[in-house]
Amino acid sequence: MGTRLLCWVVLGFLGTDHTGAGVSQFPRYRVTKRGQDVTLRCDPISGHEYLYWYQQAPGQGPEFLTYFQNDAQRDKSGLPNDRFSAERTEGSVSTLKIQRTEQGDSAVYLCASSLATAWHSHLLPVHKPRPSLSLQLLETLSRGLSFILTFHGKGVDLDIGCPLGRKRPQIHS
Repeated sequence: MGTRLLCWVVLGFLGTDHTGAGVSQFPRYRVTKRGQDVTLRCDPISGHEYLYWYQQAPGQGPEFLTYFQNDAQRDKSGLPNDRFSAERTEGSVSTLKIQRTEQGDSAVYLCASSLATAWHSHLLPVHKPRPSLSLQLLETLSRGLSFILTFHGKGVDLDIGCPLGRKRPQIHS
C-alpha cells in the first residue's frame, strides 16, 4: 500500500500580525497517516487567562472543542470522543492531542486566548458557535474584547480583531 496519506491535520494560526505579539500554534500544518497520534501546541498571548480550541472541518464553520481558565479545563463538551484530549499547564501552553487519527479528523484546528472579562459568563455561548463564528464573534468583539482571529483557508486569509480601547472590530482580508 505504500505511504498513502489519509489524513490532513491543518492548523489555523491566530495572532496579531501588526504588533508581533499573539497566539501561536505549532506545527503550522501536519500531514499524517491514519492511526497515528498528533499533538498540536498553542502558545497564548502572555497574561491571557482563557484559552479556547476549535475545529473547522472542510466547508463548515468553526466548532467549539474545549476551553481553559488558567490551567483548569472548564468545558470539554465539544471534544468529539475519547481520542481527543487537551491540557494546559500553569495557565500557559496548551496541547490538543488526537490519538489514532481517522480521516474524519481532517480539519483546521484553531486556538484563541482572551483576557478575563466581567462579561465572560454572559459571553461564553459566543465561544461555542454553531455553525459559524461570524456574526456572533463580531458582536463579542464590538464589546471590547482584545484578540485577533486569523483564518487561513483556500484562497482566503481573514483577520478579525479588536485592539483594546477600540469600539469596532477591524477586519483585514
